[in-house]
Amino acid sequence: MSATAIRSGELLAFPAALRRGPPVASASVVAFRLRAPVAGRVAVRVVAAAAEGAGVEAEAEAEGKPKPKKKRAASGIMKPKPISPELREFVGGAAELPRTEALKIIWAHIKGNNLQDPENKKIIVCDEKLKKIFGGRERVGFLEISGLLNPHFQK
Repeated sequence: MSATAIRSGELLAFPAALRRGPPVASASVVAFRLRAPVAGRVAVRVVAAAAEGAGVEAEAEAEGKPKPKKKRAASGIMKPKPISPELREFVGGAAELPRTEALKIIWAHIKGNNLQDPENKKIIVCDEKLKKIFGGRERVGFLEISGLLNPHFQK
């Protein structure tokens, strides 16, 4: 299929998926947009046409880059909030911290010091640092951790 056939709209030799979108022409390159997104992006088939009438064609699959999204301000559990002195001491002195980061730091401490009960990994055996945060409790279930952090975050 020649470049002139592509420019004139003869798309019969192309698969049906490529005939869905209208061709987009620019200088010596013709691109066909697919309507169905591929992995979050729009796939584009590019057919490079050689300079006027040369019979050399090259096909290349390329993915179009999506427009950069505007970053939204953090909200909910991602928003940094002032924390209590006990939690501030545990995390290393930060005055504000998102809840997600606090949980990451706590889990890193638990995993790093092997504080999970060997028989039931859902139970955390608290050391002295964790006892300060969890109200002096010896053992805490992993689902209780986020609830026990609530008093440490000011609203």
